[in-house]
Amino acid sequence: MKQLSNYLIVLMSLGAFSQQQHQLTLNDCYDLVDLNYPLVQQTDLLEKQNAIDIETIETEKLPQLSLKALATYQSEVIEIPLPDTGIVPPNKDQYLATLTVNQLIYGGGLINSSIEAQSADSRTKLKQVEVNLYQLKKQLNQLYFSILLLQENRALLEIKREQLEAKLKEVQSGINNGTLLPSSDKVLEAELLKNNQGFIELNLNRASLLQTLASLIGKEISSTTLLQNPEISTNLKLEIYRPELELFQLKKEQIETSEQLLSRQNVPKLYGFADGGFGNPGINPLNNSFQAFYIAGLKLNWNVFDWNANKKKRESLSINKDIIDTETNVFNLNTSIELQQQQSEIDKISSFITTDIEIIKLRKEVLDAADSQLRNGVITSSAYITELTNLYTDENTLIKHKIQLELAKANYNIIQGQK
Repeated sequence: MKQLSNYLIVLMSLGAFSQQQHQLTLNDCYDLVDLNYPLVQQTDLLEKQNAIDIETIETEKLPQLSLKALATYQSEVIEIPLPDTGIVPPNKDQYLATLTVNQLIYGGGLINSSIEAQSADSRTKLKQVEVNLYQLKKQLNQLYFSILLLQENRALLEIKREQLEAKLKEVQSGINNGTLLPSSDKVLEAELLKNNQGFIELNLNRASLLQTLASLIGKEISSTTLLQNPEISTNLKLEIYRPELELFQLKKEQIETSEQLLSRQNVPKLYGFADGGFGNPGINPLNNSFQAFYIAGLKLNWNVFDWNANKKKRESLSINKDIIDTETNVFNLNTSIELQQQQSEIDKISSFITTDIEIIKLRKEVLDAADSQLRNGVITSSAYITELTNLYTDENTLIKHKIQLELAKANYNIIQGQK
């Protein structure tokens, strides 16, 4: 008995998991896009690239080695025109190999500025990926609520079919009892066939949209998956929290690090160096043989005058900052206008829904009267079908407006930057 109880518990757990598995929410889709969309792979790639670039910059702090080899033949060599000096002139064929070591001692903060500029560039690229992903969410909203509308329409079709089947039984009973005309059931049967056509069209459209949604979120979606109808709340203020604003700020910071880098490029740089070599002749040109040698010392590099090129570059960067400020202002203005338009859309659809509810209430009263008249043989089945279709159309309009309202709210949140 205990084993049977455990078995039932496992089955119930599996059933619950299965039901959970076939539920999909709008927030699930948002999260799956951020996780599975191919563009997400750029995040890891950009981080790896940044680490490599920083390592490359930091190698400038290490000793720099260079090897040089030279073999020459000269048409003339130095000779001392004095007799009996005992000095042998060098060979016309000469050989030299040197290994040079340069070590940066003082670079004026150029390396650190280069690392900061590289990091700022990487942060900007990563934020651009986030912005591109965020811009997919309006497309995702459209897909999700389109599927949700078909899902709600299917439920409405089910109700209409049940009503038609129940009414068909009543009419057929009336025909058998002789209270209704023999052909009264044909109209209802034809309407049931049209209703079944609606199921076929709806299922095909839903399957196509589900496949598109699955491609967008990177997850397979079965035909039995149900999309939850979200109840979305909006913060009806014109405050904007979009990632694009952070991107504009990062672009300005990137320019500032570039300005710092430029300011470091013309500072004096001090190096220590050492040359070790082997050649014929070596340092002493009067020693006509292979010999080893070395030279060590300090050297200073300073670009004293660059025709104001560095200054002009910094002026150009300053103009870029002003351009970004302009782009930020334009973005804020356009987004505010878009929010106002979306708010107007929300208000308009809300008023439609209020009217829809009143219309459906009246349609139901008319249908109830038509139902009574059909049972008493006062009207034909065609007249009843007309009133049933009118009610179905208005109920379908109500569902459409409710879905459109939630879509408008979801888009408002996306425009504002709430998701």
